[in-house]
Amino acid sequence: MMIIVIVLAYFSLLFAMSRWQGRRATNETFYRADKKSPWLMVAFGMIGASISGITFISVPGMVLNTQMTYLQMCMGFILGYVVVAFALLPLYYRLNLTSIYAYLGQRLGRRSHKTGSWIFLLSKMAGAAVRFYVVCIILQRFVFEPHGVPFAVTTVILVLLIWLYTRTGGIKTLVWTDSFQTLCLFAALLLIIYKVAEDLGLTMSAAVSAVDSNALSRVFVWDDWASKQNFWKQFLSGVFVVLVMTGVDQDMMQKNLTCKTLRGAQKDMCTYGVAFLPANMLFLALGVLLTMWYQRQGMALPASGDDLLPHFVSSFTAGGDYIAVIPILFVLGIVAAAFSSADSALTSLTTIYCVDILGRKDDERLRKRTHIAVCGVFVLFILLFKAVNSTSLIDAIYIICGYTYGPLLGLFAYGLLTKRPVNDRLVPYVAVASPFLCYAIEYVVGQTTGYHFGYELLMMNGLLTFTGLWLTSRTMDDAA
Repeated sequence: MMIIVIVLAYFSLLFAMSRWQGRRATNETFYRADKKSPWLMVAFGMIGASISGITFISVPGMVLNTQMTYLQMCMGFILGYVVVAFALLPLYYRLNLTSIYAYLGQRLGRRSHKTGSWIFLLSKMAGAAVRFYVVCIILQRFVFEPHGVPFAVTTVILVLLIWLYTRTGGIKTLVWTDSFQTLCLFAALLLIIYKVAEDLGLTMSAAVSAVDSNALSRVFVWDDWASKQNFWKQFLSGVFVVLVMTGVDQDMMQKNLTCKTLRGAQKDMCTYGVAFLPANMLFLALGVLLTMWYQRQGMALPASGDDLLPHFVSSFTAGGDYIAVIPILFVLGIVAAAFSSADSALTSLTTIYCVDILGRKDDERLRKRTHIAVCGVFVLFILLFKAVNSTSLIDAIYIICGYTYGPLLGLFAYGLLTKRPVNDRLVPYVAVASPFLCYAIEYVVGQTTGYHFGYELLMMNGLLTFTGLWLTSRTMDDAA
């Protein structure tokens, strides 16, 4: 019951912020926050928006298989954010864009514009729904199921809550609510770390030393070039992941485009880019402490790293001093992480459909109806995943989403790095063919050599799209 009270109080604060920021809101407010967002507020909120509920669950468990080598990718993130801040943001601000895919229309053509928009729309809807589905399962288990609430009702309630606090102010509301949710997320994370250390009989300084001396705290892999955890593979993958998952992703860029000035947006992006390294270090340190806790209790470690933190929380749901602490902190952290990423995804999907697909940026009634429809489709996707209840399907959705971002990378790279026109009529076919060709190459290499690509697939996919656009393009003379 205490968890329900905490969650209701949490959402009451979100609604209060929404009412405060949603006064006299227009479409310009919903899409771009009237271009008045303080850069520091955007930066702080973006940390939480970039950390999904799955991150909260999965990153601590990474230490079981890959130690702390994920930090190598986080180092690459920093360089990636610098590149986005000084290569892409100036372009987006110069063109005064609401949707970043409008650049593709201006540089490459109408079909290129629609292709980029549809790729984002479909892959973001599927990817965001899968991430939120996993969180719905967790919340159902710890909050709603004990009270006999069906999963479908849980899903509708959670998405309805997002709609209620984003429907008026849109992105302006999210700049403030995401900052609040980031604060809650890290407060919960730090308190869980403190409680685990306390149960191990460690002071915080002793806990730092224990994590540092643990074999699972290894960060760098320099010697094994075939390993997916090799430093340069991880570092370069981190750079390209940011270029694609942030630089050419409307969801991640929309709040950055609400800053008052380009300089403010650049400071915002570089600030939260650097913050990712210590933030993920905290999640991984929690993972190391949890393995020590399992060993102290004489309990076997979960087979899956994703179960490391949930199983720990489950052990305190029936009696003991932690019943009013650990589960509450866990649920608060999950809610903060999940909602700060899902709310921005739904807002960006509404933006793309109204601005890019329909081309009716100023129609306020359409925007409101579209936002409701997007939330409805989001619920249907989640319920579909629950009905199928297939891990292989969910994995397949993630793989598909990973492949679909490659064409976006190729489209933007072609537009930025060349002055050559494209054959706009053929762009959709190139964008669809590239992921299939990428999959075929990965399959053949895996079957013949035993090597399986990791995040390199993203770079290869983008290169294939770039090459396809070049081979099917027209010369300057042809264009004339």
